[in-house]
Amino acid sequence: MQVSTKALVVSKLRYKESDLIVKCYTAKFGIKSYLIKNALKSRKGKFKPAYFQPLTMVHIEAEHKQNRSLHFLKDVKIHNKFESIHTNIIKSTMAMFLAEVLSIVLREEEENAPLFNFLEAAFIWFNEHKLDTNYHYIFLIELTKYLGFYPDISQIKSSYFNLEDGKFYNQKIGKYCVDGENLIDFKILLGIKFDVNKSVMLKPRHKQEFLNMIILYFKLHLPGFYQPKSMLVLNQVFS
Repeated sequence: MQVSTKALVVSKLRYKESDLIVKCYTAKFGIKSYLIKNALKSRKGKFKPAYFQPLTMVHIEAEHKQNRSLHFLKDVKIHNKFESIHTNIIKSTMAMFLAEVLSIVLREEEENAPLFNFLEAAFIWFNEHKLDTNYHYIFLIELTKYLGFYPDISQIKSSYFNLEDGKFYNQKIGKYCVDGENLIDFKILLGIKFDVNKSVMLKPRHKQEFLNMIILYFKLHLPGFYQPKSMLVLNQVFS
């Protein structure tokens, strides 16, 4: 089946000597993987590796075949290069981390327009605005809306947040309850949009602990989720 769709590049992996396997989140078909022949050969390759930087937005023409895990591209055009994301060292480190998270959590091979539109808008904003060191926290929290486990904020004034069931309580319930500084920052970031002035400034020593809390929240709600390897690099940048 010949298809045409916008797609967000999520990851790329070298295959054999000169090929690439590229995972994309497409607007019409969800997550799909493509085999790019000769991508690493400068003369023979039709599609250059630069087309497939993680978090690049492209428009693709492809051939999808049923019961196959790898498909083939017919044509690729850059829809949005997201230049500042790939040239600013801190933004690119955050992008590497977020792309790895998306590679883990995006699994459905079906259209999800609200999720795709969120991802496109979020990365357009990230590219066009000055660096916000809270961006990846806000992105991950907002992403939970589309994955089905956004926190229940009906009792947000309570003193504890239970990571396991995503609810606020006035007493500590279970072993995954959050309070103190993590809870204060979490409440501030909840509901914040990318284009709203943010008043929270996480202390450098606190950033890693806060991110570990969010990753644990994902682990508790998504079977098979694991800590992204790029977290190590991200933590080094913010240490």
